[in-house]
Amino acid sequence: MARPSVEFHADARAEYVAAIEWYRKRSPRAARNFEAEFSQAIEQIRKSPESWSVYVKGCRRFLLHQFPFQIVYQSSADIIFILAVAHTHRTPGYWRARL
Repeated sequence: MARPSVEFHADARAEYVAAIEWYRKRSPRAARNFEAEFSQAIEQIRKSPESWSVYVKGCRRFLLHQFPFQIVYQSSADIIFILAVAHTHRTPGYWRARL
């Protein structure tokens, strides 16, 4: 069975890029580590999207371990749709309007 493709909401893509840029300004190593952990998280979600519990309105979330970010997503058989790359300590639920 083929793994689902991954697509980003435009704002989620911007959040990801902003996070990398923020880390890059402070530490190139931290930025690389963030990118690596994020990529691993996406692959884990692709392998088993139903592994994480339902969070809000049918969405699921994956919490990064080394960084204060969560990946909020919806999944179907064909696609993982990333709704938000949200900082866990700022404005909870701001992304709900994207549903």
